Amino acid sequence: MTRFVPASLTARVAAAVVVLVAVVSVLISVLTTAAISSYLTKQLDTKVMATHGRALGVLTNGGGNKPPPDVPHGQDAGTVTVYRSASDAIGNVITSAGEVTTLSGQDLAVLEAVPAGGTNATVAVPGLGQYRVHASRIGDVTVITGLPTKDIDNTVNSLIGWEVLFGGVGVLAAGGVAVFVVRRQLRPLRRVAQTAREVAGLPLDTGEIGVTARVPARLTDERTEVGQVAVALNTLLGHMERSLDARHRSEVQVRQFVADASHELRTPLTTIHGYAQLSLQRRDPELYMQAMGKVMVEATRMAALVEDLLLLARLDAGRPLDRRPVDLSRLARDSIADARIVAPEHVWQLNLPPDPIVIIGDEQRLHQVVTNLLGNARRHTPAGTTVTVGLTSSADSAVLTIHDDGPGIPTDLQPTVFQRFTRADTSRTRTSGGTGLGLSLAQSITQAHQGTLTLTSQPESTTFTLALPH
Repeated sequence: MTRFVPASLTARVAAAVVVLVAVVSVLISVLTTAAISSYLTKQLDTKVMATHGRALGVLTNGGGNKPPPDVPHGQDAGTVTVYRSASDAIGNVITSAGEVTTLSGQDLAVLEAVPAGGTNATVAVPGLGQYRVHASRIGDVTVITGLPTKDIDNTVNSLIGWEVLFGGVGVLAAGGVAVFVVRRQLRPLRRVAQTAREVAGLPLDTGEIGVTARVPARLTDERTEVGQVAVALNTLLGHMERSLDARHRSEVQVRQFVADASHELRTPLTTIHGYAQLSLQRRDPELYMQAMGKVMVEATRMAALVEDLLLLARLDAGRPLDRRPVDLSRLARDSIADARIVAPEHVWQLNLPPDPIVIIGDEQRLHQVVTNLLGNARRHTPAGTTVTVGLTSSADSAVLTIHDDGPGIPTDLQPTVFQRFTRADTSRTRTSGGTGLGLSLAQSITQAHQGTLTLTSQPESTTFTLALPH
């Protein structure tokens, strides 16, 4: 069986309040009715005992051996009085007009059944209604007196009627107030739901998301339950925005990376294809040798590019590097020696401490980092530029710096200098011989060693700082 449960929180809270008020009202009404009925019954019992005392007085004045002929002395209207002896019984009731009427045999039988000497009892007299009666025995005569409970019954019934009326009004009022208060208190929650619906309607599958809707600050008081929900939703939306924006930037970078890699690979392939066609068309040995030389250069460049791309892919995948002691002092000297051979027109200087500085890392990859940084300085500075390699050590890291007094890196390029295929010359010319991956590789290798690679640059002072943990 399916039970009816309101779907709305407002309806459920209002129903709970109505049920609670109804239960409390019924409980108060029952207790009030019981208390009033008990109080009125005690008052009536007091009157019954007074009535019984007067009836006993009449019997005593008459001798006490038989029922008196005159029974209604001083009694109130509605009083029943029965005198029963071993041989006879008389009973009367005083009407509302003050007349004395003899009780019927059926009425006498009901009243005579009340035990003498006990407490007051409530009996239903067939012709008269409910009565509160008391019986006692004097000599051979049993005296039974009673008063009607009609006034008590009418009062209690009237009280119950008013209780039902006021209880119903109270329940309806409580329901109305509950609906009003709950709707007013849940209004901020509806604003939270509206914000969630607004965000759900946004095209989140493509493009940059930016800042979406937010729950207003006035509804984010964490001292309230709704405020806690609002703060949680705003936090979730902020995290979602950052995550989606990061995903979008990653997708843009991947597309740009694929486009750049395709271009870098297409250029040497086009060159190779052109020289191959030229060699087939013209059977000149000298031209053939020249073409093969160009093919070899472009093939070597393409192989280097592919090797760099594969290394970046391995680093992105988190593959571990070789972990052995590396003498950074010797590595710096070897790198400077290579640079002097490649670019003798530059001034290459070393600033090393007297003792060797050794760390744990991949010597081949760290040599590649220093070579890439020196190659970057060589390609982007004019002849005569002084390039200085410095090395220092602290308690927790070794710091290698590469400084040059060249023209510096443009300010607008510095934030993206470590991104892949970033070049100072955006025309993709090959006069410098770079692929745009050198600094990106250096950054990735450094991060794989749990180190940092930073840049500070201004005209006549550019410094790359490589910090590696011991």
